[in-house]
This record gives sequence, structure tokens and C-alpha cells, in this order.
Amino acid sequence: MATNPKLHLENQICHSLYSATNALVRTYRPILEELDLTYPQYLVMLALWQQDAVMIKSLVERTRIDAGTLTPLLKRLQTKSLITMTKSTEDSRQKMVVLTEDGQALIEKAEDIPDKLLCNIDMSKEDGAQLKRLSEQLFLLLSKQQAQ
Repeated sequence: MATNPKLHLENQICHSLYSATNALVRTYRPILEELDLTYPQYLVMLALWQQDAVMIKSLVERTRIDAGTLTPLLKRLQTKSLITMTKSTEDSRQKMVVLTEDGQALIEKAEDIPDKLLCNIDMSKEDGAQLKRLSEQLFLLLSKQQAQ
């Protein structure tokens, strides 16, 4: 038995973040079903609604989804006729992702998703902003460490 509190599950930051992330994704699930999107697909669509016609490499950086996971996800979005993927005119080894008309039209249906999510979470805007800021800080610190 571990007597050192450092080894107690309830004291682990990773466990809290993992549990919160899973609960958040489960909360998104019924909201995103209305758009026929999974949570990772939603992240890609958010990135494309913000900036369309981008290279896959750019989506990897912006969504923080690794290329091996992103490629099949993009193929599913293409099957749903929400995006197209074409070879880049600048570099034929790279693919460009472009929203289709259906993909662009979906933004109107998605505009109320953040509000629907907030209705499911009893958290102040200030606490939400602090959580976002601390999460980004942790991500940057860990990314910096991994790059070394």
C-alpha cells in the first residue's frame, strides 16, 4: 500500500484533467449529435470555420490532433461532404483542406453550441476563463519540455 500522498490517485493532476476531459466530451456528445459530428470532428470544423483552405499540417498545429489521428478524421468529414482535400499547388506532397458549401452552411447550426454547453455547466465565466488560461499554460509548459 502506498503511504506516500504523492502516489494517491486523488492527488494526481493528470487524473483530474483526464476525468474532467472525459466528462466534458460526454457533455458535448448529445449537442454535437444534432450536427452529426464527433468532438474531434467539431474541433477540426471550428479550426476551418476560423480559417478555411489550410494545409493538413496547419490543422495538426491548430487542433493539436496528431497527423495519424487527423487523417482518418478528415476522410470521415470528406465522406460527410463537409470538406474536400486537394493537393497543394505549392507542394504536391501536401494536402489542402477546404470547406464545402455544406461545411460552410453548418456553421449556422453550430453557433449556439457554446451556449448549450454552458447551460450544462454551473461554472462562472471567470472560473471558465481561469481554467482555460491554466490549461493553456500547462499545455505550453509540457510542450516546451517535450521539445527539449
